[in-house]
This record gives sequence, structure tokens and C-alpha cells, in this order.
Amino acid sequence: MALTASRGLYLYLEVLRTALDDDILTDDEASILKVLAVALGIHPSNVGDALDIARGVDPSPISETDNFSEHQVGDVTTYQSALVAALDDEIITEDEWAMLEGLRNLFGIQPDQHALIEEAIRSMSESDENGERRLERLERFNTVCPYV
Repeated sequence: MALTASRGLYLYLEVLRTALDDDILTDDEASILKVLAVALGIHPSNVGDALDIARGVDPSPISETDNFSEHQVGDVTTYQSALVAALDDEIITEDEWAMLEGLRNLFGIQPDQHALIEEAIRSMSESDENGERRLERLERFNTVCPYV
């Protein structure tokens, strides 16, 4: 099934290309990509096709004239979901940091939005069995990828 150009596909492909920069797709990266696929409306049966596009095997349906840069409602929630997915595995790798930073830039997350995301994660951690570890990894993430 051929993929159709959409904002969700554009964003997914951009993050997927970042994940493939080292030609390896780790389980941790795959976890974030799975969350993103659902959030961005990429059907599971289309993930393989997107992977072929990102690797340059198949042509992209997205043209240079397509403009998917405008921000939309839900971008912040999607970024938060990806960040929580990264925080919930044992280690945030450099590849995951790159994916999250790229996603943050694609969505144009502003400092006040990022602060609200952090506050939401901190609030969730109080009632979550993984909360303390998540906060430790959040602090590490903020050290390595500070919001500037």
C-alpha cells in the first residue's frame, strides 16, 4: 500500500531518519517510534513502508512543495508521550536524545510548553511505580539536552 503525504508521515519520517543515522534501529528507538506512529496516525501496516522511504529504498510521497511545518493541537502531547517512552526504559541513549531533540524542534516546543511537560511528568511520577527512576532520567535528559 502506497503511503500518502501527510503531516504525520512527514514528522514520522523525519524522526525515523534521525533514528537511522547510525544505520541501527535499537529496541529503545523502536519504542519511541511505536508511540509516535500511533500519535501521528501511522498505521502499523505502513511502518515498514516508512522504513523503506527513510532508508532511501522507496521514494517519499512528500514533495518539496508540501508544507507541514505549522504547529497543531496535540503536538505537545505527542512530544510528552515520546519523552515518557524514552524515560521509561532503563537508559536514554544518545540516539534517543537526538530523536527527542529533533522532535522538539519539529514541533517547535517553546520553553513554557517544555516546563509544563516536565511538571506533568513530575506530577505523574508521584503515583507511578516507575516515577522516581523516570525523574532521575528526566534530570539527566535536561542536563544533556537542555532547553535553549
